[in-house]
Amino acid sequence: QVQLVESGGGLVQAGGSLRLSCAASGSIFSRNAMDWYRQAPGKQREWVGAITPYGTTIYSDSVKGRFTISRDNAKNTVYLQMNSLTPEDTAVYYCTSMNVWGDGTLVTVSS
Repeated sequence: QVQLVESGGGLVQAGGSLRLSCAASGSIFSRNAMDWYRQAPGKQREWVGAITPYGTTIYSDSVKGRFTISRDNAKNTVYLQMNSLTPEDTAVYYCTSMNVWGDGTLVTVSS
């Protein structure tokens, strides 16, 4: 059973950066894609982006050019580097793979 644990959230000023991590347990991590989602207060969960086992990435239009997903298969970890943050990026961020979800990590961007 794969488990996912997000970390790295916190409070940051607009224009700042944060890097989120998603640590996975389980030996099959390196063979599966990972997606990042976010859910802002009072809104539906929104897809942010994804990375394939080979490192190919794709992003939503709302974060393209500002967010970067990467993975370290040796550490069973996927990263979400977030730059040029705005208050609209405030949300709980989740990683998911193989229908398993982490509990999320809160990112708050102050204006």
